[in-house]
Amino acid sequence: MQSILIVEDEEAIARVLAAYLRKAGFHVTRAADGQSALEAFEEAPPSLVLLDIMLPEMDGFELLGLIRERSSCPVIMLTARDGIKDRLAGLDGGADDYMSKPFIPEEVIARVRAVLRRPSQWSDGSRKRHYGSLFIDFSARSVFLNGAEVSLSPRDMSVLLFLAERPNQICTRDQLLEHVWEMDYDGSDRAVDLSIKRLRQALSHWPGSEGEIRTLRGTGYQLWTT
Repeated sequence: MQSILIVEDEEAIARVLAAYLRKAGFHVTRAADGQSALEAFEEAPPSLVLLDIMLPEMDGFELLGLIRERSSCPVIMLTARDGIKDRLAGLDGGADDYMSKPFIPEEVIARVRAVLRRPSQWSDGSRKRHYGSLFIDFSARSVFLNGAEVSLSPRDMSVLLFLAERPNQICTRDQLLEHVWEMDYDGSDRAVDLSIKRLRQALSHWPGSEGEIRTLRGTGYQLWTT
């Protein structure tokens, strides 16, 4: 049975979430603050964590960082802080999804199931992933689509790898400039847009039902996968 760790200091919310998750067939553990959540996580690593941001003693962002130091366990942020800066901070910090309160419990269950269906990150240590007919070997920096190798420039390859390491997460232009072009790059962020355009052309035969590189207007890009 898959287990969910709910990290939430509001008793009523935690109780409702736990009831719906148990009804959906999950084993549930609850923690009301960051420190007890970390202890519960280390004692019995869960299949997924539902994490609030505003917690006593240790906030959700700090706890997320500690979890990421230890594990690639999926984390869904579930919080009243729904500003774009908070969303980006959560996703950039390694969260797999971000939901705002108030929420519909059935949607939370659907999001949990969707995240758990994703292949676990580097579970076999090989740093290889399949996104349908798209195959990426991160260590070898090689990409294959329908069995044929995709030719990319070193820069475009780096952009694709950065996005692919964060599937379904929003990556801003500034993040891409910092991590791919590096901090001393003094050109326009138009370079990012052009790289994305070339990647879409190179992956034009990748079925949209399997994934795509999406533009989040005014925010950045996302490698969306099913």
